Amino acid sequence: MVWSERQRAMLEVMGLRVWSAPAAAEPAVLAAAVADEAVPSAPAASPPAHEDATALTPPVSRRPTPAAQPIAAPVAAPGAVNAAGLDWPALRAAVASCTACALSDSRTQTVFGTGHLQAHWMIIGEAPGEAEDLSGEPFVGRSGQLLDNMLRAIGLSRHAGDTPDPARQVFIANTLKCRPPRNRNPLPDELARCEGFLIRQIELVRPKIILAMGSFAVQSLLRSSAPVGQLRGRVHHYQGVPLIVTYHPAYLLRQLSEKARAWDDLCLALDTVEAAGALAARV
Repeated sequence: MVWSERQRAMLEVMGLRVWSAPAAAEPAVLAAAVADEAVPSAPAASPPAHEDATALTPPVSRRPTPAAQPIAAPVAAPGAVNAAGLDWPALRAAVASCTACALSDSRTQTVFGTGHLQAHWMIIGEAPGEAEDLSGEPFVGRSGQLLDNMLRAIGLSRHAGDTPDPARQVFIANTLKCRPPRNRNPLPDELARCEGFLIRQIELVRPKIILAMGSFAVQSLLRSSAPVGQLRGRVHHYQGVPLIVTYHPAYLLRQLSEKARAWDDLCLALDTVEAAGALAARV
């Protein structure tokens, strides 16, 4: 594949480098096109159990072809916290004081979410890890740095000071607001009870597009137990909002070759937003 200079620059921001193989190289060498530079050579730590670990063959093309795939939006599960009608301050206070499940006994603090409250992009992850539990912010540490690089590659930011334009801002939240002990998988009852908070956050943000990162985010939003690898590459919908499935950044740090697929997912999301904007402008 021939990459343009713009594509190369964006991939480098994301932590990817495109190698040009010699003309006489064997096909197997030509297939190894992407190498990672952002991750140290030291062995990665054992992955938390709640992150997706589906391994796939690297893609051939840069962008998958969008295909509409509507899926009925879920309603709050039985036992979910009732957050209907809460505004942002009340919702934040309700999350901070929540004792609906046993996770409230072991958390350091809740992880509400971060970003622009009217952002056009909303990113939904899985459950807070140890660093998130200590900081109170989602996606910190190495996975957070990779996510920031991914967002920067398509002109987005989680930091309000970078740009006042909500079209270039994101709001980031997790399916759970408390860390499961030892980063174990979220339990179905925990996801169900916490779901009302996430539903209300989506209602308040009113995003133009949602990125669901990791298997538990997918399960919560799409009511699907299919692997991330089977659901990515096409457009789903949540309450009429386009939704793109992609890998969790922590998984990408362990499976470097999948960064190219994550790049495809970002491109698909960007194309979807641009297409929706162009359609709205013609109406």
